[in-house]
Amino acid sequence: MIRTPLRPLATILKARARGEDTKAIEHENIRRRHEDMADQARMRAEGRLLVLGAAFFLAFMTIGMRMGTLAHAVPEEPIAIAQGNPIIGQRSDIVDRNGRILATNLETHSLYAHPQDMIDPQHAAQELVKIFPELDAERVLKDLTGERKFVWIRKQISPEQMQRVHDIGSPGLLFGPREMRLYPNGPILAHVLGGASYGREGVASAEVIGVAGVERQFDGFLRDPASEGAPLELSIDLTVQATTEEVLAGGMNLMNAKGAASILMDIHTGEIIAMASLPDFDPNNRPQVLTEGDQSDSPLFNRAVQGVYELGSTFKIFAAAQAMDLGIMNPNTLINTESPLKWGKHRIRDFSRNPDIMSVTDVIVKSSNIGTARIAKDIGVGRQQEFLRNLGFLDATPVELSEAPSGRPLLPPNWSEISTMTISFGHGLSTSPLHLATGYASLLNGGTKVTPTLLRQVDPVPGERVVSEAVSRSAREMLRGVVERGSASLAQVEGYSVAGKTGTADKPRGNGAGYYEDKVIATFASVFPAHDPQYVLVVTLDEPVETSGEKPRRSAGWTAVPVAAEMIRRVAPLLGLRPAIETMRPVGVTLTSN
Repeated sequence: MIRTPLRPLATILKARARGEDTKAIEHENIRRRHEDMADQARMRAEGRLLVLGAAFFLAFMTIGMRMGTLAHAVPEEPIAIAQGNPIIGQRSDIVDRNGRILATNLETHSLYAHPQDMIDPQHAAQELVKIFPELDAERVLKDLTGERKFVWIRKQISPEQMQRVHDIGSPGLLFGPREMRLYPNGPILAHVLGGASYGREGVASAEVIGVAGVERQFDGFLRDPASEGAPLELSIDLTVQATTEEVLAGGMNLMNAKGAASILMDIHTGEIIAMASLPDFDPNNRPQVLTEGDQSDSPLFNRAVQGVYELGSTFKIFAAAQAMDLGIMNPNTLINTESPLKWGKHRIRDFSRNPDIMSVTDVIVKSSNIGTARIAKDIGVGRQQEFLRNLGFLDATPVELSEAPSGRPLLPPNWSEISTMTISFGHGLSTSPLHLATGYASLLNGGTKVTPTLLRQVDPVPGERVVSEAVSRSAREMLRGVVERGSASLAQVEGYSVAGKTGTADKPRGNGAGYYEDKVIATFASVFPAHDPQYVLVVTLDEPVETSGEKPRRSAGWTAVPVAAEMIRRVAPLLGLRPAIETMRPVGVTLTSN
């Protein structure tokens, strides 16, 4: 800063020349200097006050905005910061309709290594291979003696394995807390549960995510803290499921089948009580997805939902029911069943010799392809499509499984009149066993549509009507006739009246070159009790062969039907259905009054 002198020489000389007092000049300069100093001090003070005011303003604005945010936020419990695995307990259990555990969480540990802290890596590698025989000894030693500072050994270990690793005594072997998904029933219900794996993971925690089945379908709910640990309640009955799988596995082996599927459904609510697909797997040790070949050969493939097949004569009841509902025919209407039925270059024949004229009831009981084709021809293409669409046969099933969209039905590229005729007896349209079970439930429960579900229903809402109650009752009577005097005679179960229809369809070749001559899909679709149906049961066997007789038998009446009958015999009491016991007449001497 340039300071101005208090007695500038030039000013003094001029003042003396004019005879003025030179001291007044000095006093004036001192006054001005003091005024300048006061102005500068005032400006500094004002600047400081402005900065301080701005700081207070910003502080109050920040506090006010935070208070406003908290006032409009949803109240939450405070989360305490603690050591340990923050993901433990974040995934809800899965239970059956009776509250029995199907999937839960188990606290365990992971094992990792810091090679730089290892004292004797060679000894540690040898001991680790003894504890975990699946490890490669050379690979473990290379990892523990290399330049890496972190090495995963096992993502999860048992308490016994953890203790044995402790006994090695190496400071470079460390453990991290971890949560794993446990399926206490092993392979039971494997395809429904699907399985879980790890998503984001570290040494102190791991994120458990669903990879298939309901674990993946409801992954958001199972991981949502807002659910407060509420379990996912399925419609499955664990006891019935275990029995179903046991019988199905025995039947599959007895009938030399390649695979099998079974669905047990509540006929009124659409709740799936049991769903099985064989071969299966253990979700505790889920196998890898096939990278080549036919995916249907993998145990991960859910035949009940993903498998789409031509289900043969089980479809015939839909044509008969639609014709009766349209008023075109009644159960006693006579149908020309003279063989063969000619349509252009196509010839339709029956599996066995039938009379040239049969009633609609006998067409179903005796399983006439010709009679069913004539019924479908009278119905027409458009009306058949609409009816099958209403029953859910033209779209993927809406069941709550992540695999369900892949089970989309295979429809004819050109749905012509001949397609309508062949579809009526189960050829030319491929659907899953779950589609069939849903269709039978909707048709035979009194005629109201059901939606298949794996969730327990508390207050089910009735669906729209698909056929009249009278038609539904007539259809049940026809299917009861199939068991009493038709191809499903082996479905007679003492104490329980069963109604159902067999279906044996030649299996198509994978390359589209026609059908196999010695491979079939055998299906039996049934309801029980027939007079007041409560449940639908569908059993499907892939390439079955019954060999107890002189010739191998592949038809559903000899393969799928006896398996379904044994299943009904075993599960009906578990479902609370009391057998109907006929009253015996008195035997021997009877006392009578005069």
